Amino acid sequence: MEPNTSPFKIILGSSSKSRRTILAEMGYELTILTADIDEKGIRKEKPEDLVMALAEAKADAVISKLHTVNNQVSGDEQTILISADTAEAILQRLPIGDYVKDAEPTLLLTCDQVVVYEGSVREKPSSKEEARQFLKDYSGGHAATVGSVLVTNLKTGFRKGEWDRVEIYFQEIPDEIIEKVVEEGIVLNVAGGLIIEHPLILPFVKQVVGTTDSVMGLPKALTEKLMREATADI
Repeated sequence: MEPNTSPFKIILGSSSKSRRTILAEMGYELTILTADIDEKGIRKEKPEDLVMALAEAKADAVISKLHTVNNQVSGDEQTILISADTAEAILQRLPIGDYVKDAEPTLLLTCDQVVVYEGSVREKPSSKEEARQFLKDYSGGHAATVGSVLVTNLKTGFRKGEWDRVEIYFQEIPDEIIEKVVEEGIVLNVAGGLIIEHPLILPFVKQVVGTTDSVMGLPKALTEKLMREATADI
């Protein structure tokens, strides 16, 4: 898709390849600035409350980091930042000086995601053994992803977030397929070890009630809606 000619810039606060891919599909160019927070230090009973709280914490962390790079966003600038549960505190220095002074408006968009299985919240697997068990649990059964999107307008202070839930139903996944996926290691970097777009897993996905982009970490429709609301006065 051709780059979006939107009157703002996007800063992606995440090392998530899938979220970068989704934003590219939406036509947006972006800069990366990741957040470094203690996710385990933030606990909520409901998965919806947890992902919103984590998105808020990531937004605050990215803004704090942004201020250390450039003390203020001046003039008519606005910026969109996107933080995610795969963030690993990789800082790419933002342009400063005259370039920032003449830059387009900017917003901040932060995200988080967990998997819910039989009422329990699952975050990233802590080991291959846990990832293996997660996938065996999903085999022939079903799980859900709960993901948040939070947009903060860095100029106006506007902040609004919402969450999205998707139900995923699986056919039986052969043990040898599970073993191959686990040994690759990529499932250790995603919530609940759930990666339905993986070519080895995709054939065993029976039904997705919701959108695949949401399962991958960034629901397009919700993201566009919140971005429109955040930039309504531009």
